[in-house]
Amino acid sequence: MNFRFQNLLGAPYRGGNTVIVNNTELISPVGNRVSVTNLRDSTTITLPIQSSCNISRIAASPDGVFLLTVDDNHRCLFINLRRRVVLHRISFKTAVAAAAFSPDGGFIAVATGKVVQIWRSPGFKKEFFPFELVKTFADCDDKVTALEWSPDSAYVLAGSKDLTARIFCIKKFKLGGVKVKPFMFLGHRDTVVGVFFGIDKNTSKVCRVYTVARDGYVFVWGLCGDDGENEEVVSPDTPEKDGEGNVEGVVAKKRKGYEGNDGELDKEGGYLVNRKWELLKKESFGQASMKVTACDYHRGLDMLVVGFSKGVFALYQMPDFVCIHRLSISREKITTAVFNELGNWLTFGCAKLGQLLVWEWRSESYILKQQGHYFDVNCVAYSPDSQLLATGADDNKVKVWNVSSGFCFVTFSEHENAITALHFLANKNTLLSASLDGTVRAWDFFRYQNFKTYTTAEPRQFVSLTATQSGEVICAGTLDTFEIFVWDMRTGNVKDILSGHEGPVHGLAFSPTDASVLASSSWDRTVRLWDVFESKGGVETLPHTHDVLTVVYRPDGKQLACSTLEGHIHFWDPIDGLLMYTIEGRRDISGGRLMTDRRTAANSSSGKFFTTLCYSADGSYILAGGSSKYICMYDVADQVLLRKFQITHNLSLDGVLDFLNSKNMTDAGPLDLIDNDDSDLEEGIDKQTRGKLGYDLPGSMPNRGRPVVRTKCLRIAPTGRSFSAATTEGVLVYSIDDSFIFDPTDLDMDVTPEGVDAALNEEQVTKALILSLRLNEDSLIKKCIFAVNSIDIPVVASSIPTRYLERLIEIRTSAPPYGADFPLFATVRRRRGRASTPADSSSFPDLFPSPASPPNSSFPARLTLFEVLGDLAGKLEFGVLAGDGKRSEKLLESVGVEARPRRCP
Repeated sequence: MNFRFQNLLGAPYRGGNTVIVNNTELISPVGNRVSVTNLRDSTTITLPIQSSCNISRIAASPDGVFLLTVDDNHRCLFINLRRRVVLHRISFKTAVAAAAFSPDGGFIAVATGKVVQIWRSPGFKKEFFPFELVKTFADCDDKVTALEWSPDSAYVLAGSKDLTARIFCIKKFKLGGVKVKPFMFLGHRDTVVGVFFGIDKNTSKVCRVYTVARDGYVFVWGLCGDDGENEEVVSPDTPEKDGEGNVEGVVAKKRKGYEGNDGELDKEGGYLVNRKWELLKKESFGQASMKVTACDYHRGLDMLVVGFSKGVFALYQMPDFVCIHRLSISREKITTAVFNELGNWLTFGCAKLGQLLVWEWRSESYILKQQGHYFDVNCVAYSPDSQLLATGADDNKVKVWNVSSGFCFVTFSEHENAITALHFLANKNTLLSASLDGTVRAWDFFRYQNFKTYTTAEPRQFVSLTATQSGEVICAGTLDTFEIFVWDMRTGNVKDILSGHEGPVHGLAFSPTDASVLASSSWDRTVRLWDVFESKGGVETLPHTHDVLTVVYRPDGKQLACSTLEGHIHFWDPIDGLLMYTIEGRRDISGGRLMTDRRTAANSSSGKFFTTLCYSADGSYILAGGSSKYICMYDVADQVLLRKFQITHNLSLDGVLDFLNSKNMTDAGPLDLIDNDDSDLEEGIDKQTRGKLGYDLPGSMPNRGRPVVRTKCLRIAPTGRSFSAATTEGVLVYSIDDSFIFDPTDLDMDVTPEGVDAALNEEQVTKALILSLRLNEDSLIKKCIFAVNSIDIPVVASSIPTRYLERLIEIRTSAPPYGADFPLFATVRRRRGRASTPADSSSFPDLFPSPASPPNSSFPARLTLFEVLGDLAGKLEFGVLAGDGKRSEKLLESVGVEARPRRCP
């Protein structure tokens, strides 16, 4: 039951900028989390790291090791992408509009308000204050909107809302003892949204500057030459000067320490200091009705991509300004446009629709095309093999996701209203969906189409759905007429209509053992048991004191659980009709306080109930969720709370904080819910626009469309190794297998314990080790590790697939006799790059333990430990050596080796 967050589905992109590292890894912010998509392997993962609120800006180091994230509260996280941990934190005083690492990775440029700050990039080393402010440029008269580094990391180009762009030099240069002022690029009529350096391919030095204005114009600036082009115009009355620049007859006084070394600036890296630029060209994109909302430039190909406010993008060859492509990919504005390192892929994102596209412009084909649900997800359902996950939402769409890769591979959009319930049939090739449009549709996973639609004589709104295990009978509960309709799966005819409830039927479940018994829950404070096949109507009624919200069967069919409006979970014996026990969960489910609440979270009665329940695969515990930030796990036998999962720490959502800050309360209401008339909506390039989705819906005005944290549906995978929760943030997937996901496609007829033994007998150690890793059996893996000879260690370590390296390294923590000093582990660890430098090892001693030295130091410690374990391998059974720690320690002490204490993972 040690579930950990594994992935976030249903929301590939929510806003902000995206970056690409290592040419194939796409990093995008999703709310207050960060998603990493591998474009080569077509997999996506979400980092187990949360910011305080929605992330507005990210930046990655050139080597792809570090990631910088800044949220709407100006709080910054410095993340190690490989280890997926937060190394350092810092807070800025004002909002950050742009951030970028220098090409050499040594500095970070941050545009915070009107100021451009240069910070020294921290590393792995632990320091009290790792961020060091190197320089601050406060020359801009308005907010800085764009930043760009020169290839030599010596200059920063900044664009601002004051309609100008400036070049800042990192090093301090003085000409004639006077401080050099940054050069200003003037002439723009709107905010500068993109600034880029153009380089000369022969000298690899900056020769051009491109500035992109929001009104749809691009300016091309050229560097004036040295052949008198940048000389000042001489007035007729100006006295003549000699070769050294002195006026005849006048003795010039030079500043102390000044030797006239202006000509040495180029040698010192100051070749752009005090140089003049001229406007070479001004071109229009030809989109007068659209604003430029995103742009990017690739130096190697000298190409510019521009995204507009109506979903159109254009690709230009610079500096000739030749249009290569102009396409429309969305109905809403493009909020991010990025090149990859090679320049063959373009990444586009649309925050309002949740779209994320990767397009190859040469072949004009999509590499990636993902879109999340436009509104909150209402229901989820696992396939029988736990490999697929179906989601339904208020946007009338049903999406099917691959759990292992995190990708959506099919979308069904035939429904005309919100999806309320989903159900997979036992054959795993058929999915059922119920909607408020009055239809229940069956989807075929062979042809990916709707092959059957179940309707009624008069339109009804269906809110619950279930089917027998054989798939012969389908039942759906209604919201308006309080009836249960029963269809024949094959013919599609209505076999029966079960009447008797006096409220909406929000819960339906067939008994796992008796397919004729159907349980239904309603707001009329009853749970009814029906005999569907005998047509006898209600067999038994289980009364409650409050409205019943949902009902579920235990997998063995001997228990029934239902939740009520008072916050209780009642467990019934469906055979005898007796109440077994009750769990009072009001205090467990009570969460944060909404912005519009008049009472504190402790005194408020709203939301203190469970709307969704789900039994574990063995029926030993039950998961419960509702209109709260918590998911509760209860032990069924003892009726105790085992664990509470907090689904999010995102302060951008309502209901996360338990106590509100009284300073934000005004006479007109909460400060966060007051509209700011001075805000420029067109400037919302990086704004998380998803928060406004509910603003246009009826009844959502009191909260100004601010999303409220809640859990609408919970489902545990049939394997029992993971569960999914449909929340406001998306579909959260929690798994017990944190680092190793069991993949049945990795097995074949030869992958058996007997096959491992046969490979060991034939001295094929590499094959045996890979087979044991595919089986994921500790005893077999340890058996193969001991069989590796010392001279074969480099060959074996290099032949292990990358996906199994993490599992192999974890083995070192499971047995006391050997650890990080074991030769095979050391080789694998070096290959994985965990201890690449001594500084890394010293900074994280818990990750890189030092090898234990044996008492007898007449020969190296590693060789001694390896030989001792090799001798013990012939005397002991490997399972005993791995399992009986005390016996192993005694045997090791008998041969003169000190046993290392076991380290907890």
